[in-house]
Amino acid sequence: MKKNFFFLIIFTIILSTNPLKDNAYSKEPKQFISEIILEAKEILNSNSDKDTKSKKLKELAMRSVDIKGIAYYTIGDYRKNLDSEMMKKYLKVFKEYFLKSFSSRLTDHSNPKIDIINVRVLNKKYTIVESVLLATSERPQVKIDWRVYTKNIENPLIRDVIIEDLSLARTQKEEFASIIETNNGDISKLFDKLTEFVNK
Repeated sequence: MKKNFFFLIIFTIILSTNPLKDNAYSKEPKQFISEIILEAKEILNSNSDKDTKSKKLKELAMRSVDIKGIAYYTIGDYRKNLDSEMMKKYLKVFKEYFLKSFSSRLTDHSNPKIDIINVRVLNKKYTIVESVLLATSERPQVKIDWRVYTKNIENPLIRDVIIEDLSLARTQKEEFASIIETNNGDISKLFDKLTEFVNK
C-alpha cells in the first residue's frame, strides 16, 4: 500500500475544508477547484489541531470527491465477482481506507500555492482542470490535473487527480489488482489489507 502514498500526499496537500455558506461549490469546474484550493490554504494555515483538520478534510472529501465512483473504478473487473453483500463491504472499507489515507497525511503541510492554468472539456461527463503546485525551496513544481465528473451539472465531483501525467485512481487500481492476483484471485485478501490499514 505504501507505494501510492506520494500521490495521496499531493492529493491531500491541496484538499481541505472551511465550508462555504450552505456547503455549496460552484457548478463550473474551474471555479469548483479554485474554491477547494482557497479553502485548503485557510485550513492548513489555521491553528486547529491535527484531529480537527483531519475531520474537516474528511467532511470535504465526502462532499466533493466521488469516493463511490473511485471505489468502483479501482476494483475494476473484479467487481463482477462481488455479490451485493460483498460490494457493500467493499464500498464501506474502501471509503474508510480512502479517507484515512489522505487525511492522516495532510497536517504537516501548509500554504500550498497552486495556479490553475487551463481547462479542457473532454465531454459532457468529464472536464480536466489543469494546475501546477508551485515550486518552493523544499520541492519542485508539480503538474496536477483534476478530473472533474460533471454528469450531474448541479454537483461536480472530483473523480481523479493526475500528477505529472500519472493517474492516482489508475495507480490504485493496479495496486488492488496486484494484491488480488498475488492471492490467487481471492478478493477477501484485498479487504483484509484495506481493513488492516484502517485499523492501524
